[in-house]
Amino acid sequence: MVTSRSYKQRCGIARALDLVGERWALLVVRELVLGPRRFTDLREGLPGIATNVLSQRLRQLERNGIVARRRLPPPAASNVYELTEYGQELVPIMLALGRWGARSIGYGTPEHKTQGRWLAVALQAFFDPEAAAGVTARVGLDLGDAQVTLRMDQGRLEVNSGMDEDVELAIAADPETLVAYLSGTDVSLVAEGDRELLERLRDVFPFRAPVPA
Repeated sequence: MVTSRSYKQRCGIARALDLVGERWALLVVRELVLGPRRFTDLREGLPGIATNVLSQRLRQLERNGIVARRRLPPPAASNVYELTEYGQELVPIMLALGRWGARSIGYGTPEHKTQGRWLAVALQAFFDPEAAAGVTARVGLDLGDAQVTLRMDQGRLEVNSGMDEDVELAIAADPETLVAYLSGTDVSLVAEGDRELLERLRDVFPFRAPVPA
């Protein structure tokens, strides 16, 4: 039987921490932002998590109505986990928390690397709707371990797994290089397509150099 600790306080913040404050819980939610994932996919996206801990967190999140498990039809015939409607309401809160945390994240080391899916979620956190007000375009990103398509339409952003074929701009870069470019650093990107759109991405996704931790 899955048990979890509670602050036993009649407070919305305490209740939120009861639901997603356990170690790894919020990172499981992060892994589901781009869509349903299998257990093995989640374990791969959460390096360092023990299999039994992941199982416990998923059961807790299911019990609390944040995550749902669904059986895929044949030929896949496997279980996937996805955010419920209640779980989706947590996403903008998590993105705001990510923006705050990124200010003191420091610089990457060989032991602390960014996965492509993590950056795809971070792009949603740093998206500036006002800067993108006049942009209607699709940008394909090959981040090495993940491929996504950014669909921008007059101040709205949608991030989808996989790269569309007919994008206005296609970029191939590791996450650290792309973040450096968006932060204003003079780095070289492999990009094909609309060069003006490439330059504008720095305004649409205004990453900044982190404050020293």
